[in-house]
Amino acid sequence: MRIPGNPRSQFLTILVILVLLVMAASAAADKTKSADQEKKYARPTDASLYVGSETCKTCHEDMPSKGFYKTYEDSPHFVTTLDTKRGPEWHGCEACHGPGKAHVDGGGDKTKIFTFKNASAAEISARCLDCHQYGEEHSNFARSVHLQNGVSCTDCHDPHHAKESQFLMKEKQPVLCYGCHQDKKQQFNRPFHHRVNEGMVKCTDCHNPHGGFLTRQLRATSSQDTVCFKCHSDKAGPFVYEHEAVKVEGCVACHTPHGSSNPRMLKRSQVNLLCLECHAFTVDPGAPPIPSFHNQAQKYQACTMCHVSIHGSNTDQFFFKP
Repeated sequence: MRIPGNPRSQFLTILVILVLLVMAASAAADKTKSADQEKKYARPTDASLYVGSETCKTCHEDMPSKGFYKTYEDSPHFVTTLDTKRGPEWHGCEACHGPGKAHVDGGGDKTKIFTFKNASAAEISARCLDCHQYGEEHSNFARSVHLQNGVSCTDCHDPHHAKESQFLMKEKQPVLCYGCHQDKKQQFNRPFHHRVNEGMVKCTDCHNPHGGFLTRQLRATSSQDTVCFKCHSDKAGPFVYEHEAVKVEGCVACHTPHGSSNPRMLKRSQVNLLCLECHAFTVDPGAPPIPSFHNQAQKYQACTMCHVSIHGSNTDQFFFKP
């Protein structure tokens, strides 16, 4: 096909077409990826395809350095999946790995049964969610940041060799979370920090690793306020005179939640410099300007020496009193 026009316009036309084709291919790939993440695992219900856990035990009980069946017998899965009120597809090892008859008839052919080792995050998680999809904790995993970045259930949980009995975790918190979130580990080592390393606070107290509707998979209080108010309830209000920064940006407008080199985990070492980020000398419709009689030359004098109720007040619009 010949494109009319001079060589320059022809080149630009071809370039635009190529860009559109790349964008269309990318959109199709994202759509396929999203569909793969949301697809559910359907267990075959034909009883003749299943061999039972005792058959699995003949090969997998004493495998060197593994002992899969022995660790399975000691796990919570042994009790919950051996439910005789359901069909054979819910029983024992085959509840997760699928029907085993073809695998056994093939002399242990690994291609005849589902193995988690080389499966995608979406395939692994689909099998886990077939049981664990119910309840608030796991119901949003299909849209979670972890799954979107290729993190599956078995990256954090180990049904056979869990080091932590609770939730079959591979490692205890925060060591497990630090495996990926190295930057947060550094923040928790700062002088002023939430006591995560000390074991008084856990990452999952603030974040839901299985997904949610808030940014950074944050949790919320029972009243759907920011998760900070779960512990810092005195800052929650409601107040007659509210500090707009709290309502617009939240606590992170002034504080770094994981850790800081500044007292109270503030973003700046000097409180007045932090306040000036919003309350500048110029008239800004977003925040009241600094009055002319404020002497900012006294740089070590914090604004909160006068505005003591900076999170909100019921009696004073300038936060002079609670």
